[in-house]
Amino acid sequence: MPQSRRPAASGRSVLQSALADLADVPATSRWVRSGATRLHVLDYGGDGPALVVLPGITSPAVTMDFVVRELTDLVRPLVIDVRGRGLSDGSADGPADGDDDSDSDGRGYRLEVYAEDTEAVIGGLGLARPLLFGHSMGARIAAVVAARGRVAIGGSVLADPPMSGPGRGPYPTTLAAFLGQLAEAERGTDAEEVARSWPRWPRREQELRARWLSSCDRRAIAATHRGFETEDFFAWWPAVTGRTALLYGAQSPVVTAAGAQEARASLPSAAVTAVPDAGHMIFWDNPPAALAALRAALRPMVG
Repeated sequence: MPQSRRPAASGRSVLQSALADLADVPATSRWVRSGATRLHVLDYGGDGPALVVLPGITSPAVTMDFVVRELTDLVRPLVIDVRGRGLSDGSADGPADGDDDSDSDGRGYRLEVYAEDTEAVIGGLGLARPLLFGHSMGARIAAVVAARGRVAIGGSVLADPPMSGPGRGPYPTTLAAFLGQLAEAERGTDAEEVARSWPRWPRREQELRARWLSSCDRRAIAATHRGFETEDFFAWWPAVTGRTALLYGAQSPVVTAAGAQEARASLPSAAVTAVPDAGHMIFWDNPPAALAALRAALRPMVG
């Protein structure tokens, strides 16, 4: 397959067919630096409060398009290509300027590094008290940003954050499974093959994953997966301040019923809502119910 961009020293590739997808996305590309790392953001515009969107471990920004375009009457969505995904640099891809951004031991993909990137986007784009919305990995990042308090935010919505961590057992999807899907993308895949792993997804989302997964750095995936088991979500969650909502799939193996109950107990001010007939990929598994739950969570933060 033709390639139009190959970030340095990472094996990542962005296909010409993937870049063409951006022509169908009603958003403007914006760029922000976080230290040496160049971050790409899809800005959907609008007059509502900014909503900074943080996708999951193997989800470039464009894969959230089907979610955020349904929110533009409420908010101005800005979706980040988290470092090591999409068009953003990986931790070793930026130009050398004296910053130590090495990812040889995974340090460049720690939760607090991702949080610093998010703070850089908020500051670099001049966003005043934005809302945060993250799914999976992105939900963990949102929790850290909200708990650190380095930037003022107006509220946060976390969707199915991994609750695995030290003493809590492994993340339910193995690293081998993630890397196997990445290998398929690197050698060239299609929606039919993606559907074998994700049969419930809408067809367009299967097609986007087939075209965009190869933009993900395997080092970022490996380090983030390691973080799912070594960085404790509950070390940050009780310190999250402001309006907060947690959504989870009723059939999710990532946020179990016990995990949801612990989340309620450790942050009683947060609204915790189960999305029916959905696993971890709640917006892909049951788009109408997940979108309704997200809109319901955002309305009091917007108003």
